[in-house]
Formats: sequence, structure tokens, C-alpha cells
Amino acid sequence: MYNMYAILLNVIFTMIISFCLTPIVRWVSIKVGAVDEPNSRRINTVTMPSSGGIAIYSAYFFSTFFLLPIDHQDLWPVFIGATIVVLTGLVDDIKNISPLMKIIGLLLAALVIYYMGGIRASMIEIPFIGGVDLGVFSLPLTILWILGITNAVNLIDGLDGLASGVSAISLVTMGIIAYFFLISNNVGVSMMIFTLVAAILGFLPFNYYPAKIYLGDTGALFLGFMISVLSLYGLKNVTFITFIIPIVILGVPITDTLYAIIRRKLDKRPISSADNQHIHHRLMALGFSHKQSVKIIYTLTFVFSLISLLYPVASTLSSILITLSLILALQLLAEMIGLVGIKNQPLLNTLRKMGRKLNRKKTPKDD
Repeated sequence: MYNMYAILLNVIFTMIISFCLTPIVRWVSIKVGAVDEPNSRRINTVTMPSSGGIAIYSAYFFSTFFLLPIDHQDLWPVFIGATIVVLTGLVDDIKNISPLMKIIGLLLAALVIYYMGGIRASMIEIPFIGGVDLGVFSLPLTILWILGITNAVNLIDGLDGLASGVSAISLVTMGIIAYFFLISNNVGVSMMIFTLVAAILGFLPFNYYPAKIYLGDTGALFLGFMISVLSLYGLKNVTFITFIIPIVILGVPITDTLYAIIRRKLDKRPISSADNQHIHHRLMALGFSHKQSVKIIYTLTFVFSLISLLYPVASTLSSILITLSLILALQLLAEMIGLVGIKNQPLLNTLRKMGRKLNRKKTPKDD
């Protein structure tokens, strides 16, 4: 039985470690050249130290290895995979490596998780059909899950405190659901999740607007990787509910990534090409300030998190209806803020046509 006071002390101690490490990491980042220079795509007007994720990574694994009463044998593959991701991000923060090299690093980390850790999706239960063994599809789906979520968190890291705050909100929700609904017999996973939240909160005062240090690819990739891996603990035997919950919790970064892919395809540009049309860019283009844009996205993430709490207590049919409603709402929001481009508004155009038809029917015809 876990001592709740000991767990609380661990969370507080992890926050303190992260808070104390961050200024040191900031100094080292400047010394080694892990900095973000101002350019047309970035919002910083001065050179900013990045690689702040090293503070989160260090505080997190110090606590999990030395303070948490969990099986460290299961933790080693996660540590090795996360280290590969952090090193990949650090090299990118210093040298700006190609997207392909980053994908190779993430792929290697995902293979470590799959083969060394045995953390994978192995079976899925489809509503009204039953359980289906994923078989040979287990590996590609697990890799796609890890790479997709990792890159989604990385892409949303465009404003001060944005990726770190969104990750913290998402992880708190994951921890609550994991403890009370999905894997209540494995309290260790919940403790790992809340320890990561503590490490983020210790870093956030330095990262929130106006930031003194950025997460960098080091931190954004690490947070995305850890979120994907920790969510996989609840996806070993996948049901519709366990599959959809992490997607809903991460609704903001995943939506931003999906529409970035669609937008670039419509514009006939490579998927890996960069642009300034992400959700945070669009909010600022609409006139919201830096801090307001961050708060709006925090609020959206919080709303997604609240919606995700409905799934464990809803029936299968209700869950499907919630999901369909959410997809429609997301499409409407994306079109309203121009996430897929000003000209690409199929849902809004359909609603406008329906509105015009209704108005014509209501308008009395001349005799």
C-alpha cells in the first residue's frame, strides 16, 4: 500500500529539483549554443536559450529512480527510449538537424519501448464487433502512436509556456483517469504521470510569458514521447474508450497537427515544411495577445480534458455520439480561425447555404 504523504512529498521534491535545475540548464544552453535565434517564424525578438527540457528530464528520472516505490526494471526501457529522444532534441537545438534525422531518433526510441519494454497495443475491441488481435499490426500502430503524439506536442511548442502548460493539463487528466478508471491496479503508472507533472510545474515559472528559457525540441519531444508512452500503459488491451481518451485529452495538439498536414497537402507542400499557420499563430493573427493566445489554448485543453472524463462513465453509443459531436465542433472551430486556410471552409459554407435556404423559405413571396 502506497503512503500518500510520501507520494505528495515526492511531487513537491520533484518540483523543487526541476525549479533549481532550470537556471543551470539555461546557463549551459547559452554556453553550448542551444539557443533560438529570432526569425520570421519565431515570436522571440532576442536570442533565447532552449533545451529547457533537460531540467524536466533530469528531475523526472531522478525522482522515479530514487524516490518512487515502483519496479525499476520496467522503468529502464522508458529511460533508455526517453534518453534517445532527449539526445535527438538536444542535437537539433544545437545543430538544426533534418526532419528525417529526428524521425530516425524517435523511431529508435519507439522500438526500444516496443521490444525492450513490451509497452504496446496488442488487441483492440471494436464496438458492436468484439475483440480483434492486432497481430502484425501491433508494431506499426504502436510506432505510429508514439511518433504521432510526440510530433503533435512538438508542433504546438510555439509560444511561451504553451507546450509545457498543455502537457501538464493533459497529464493531470491522464493521471486521474488512469488511477480511477483504466488501470486502478497499477498505481505506479499514476505516480509516474504526476511526477512528470511536478517536473513540468517546476520548470513552468521560467517558461511562462515572458519566458527566460524555452523547452526546445529537447523538451517538447521528451514531453510528447512520455505522454505517448504513459498513455500506452492503458492501451495494452485497447477498447474504443481507452483508445479515444488520450486522443481527446490531447485534442489541441493533435488537431493542430492534423490540420497542418491537410493544409500543406492542399497547398501542395511537403508535410515536413514549416509555416506560421498553427493554432497559436492564427489566434495572434486574429488580434489576441501572446498571453491571451496561451490562455485560450489552455482553456481549450481544459475543456477537452473535462470531456474525456465523460468517456469512462458513458455507454458505447453515448461515447460515439460525444466523439462525433466533438469532431464537428473541432472542424467548425478550425474553419472559423482559418486553421485550414481562409478559402477552405466546407462546413461553414454548407451551414451558410442551409441558412440562406431557410431564410428564403421564411421570406413571404410577393403575390
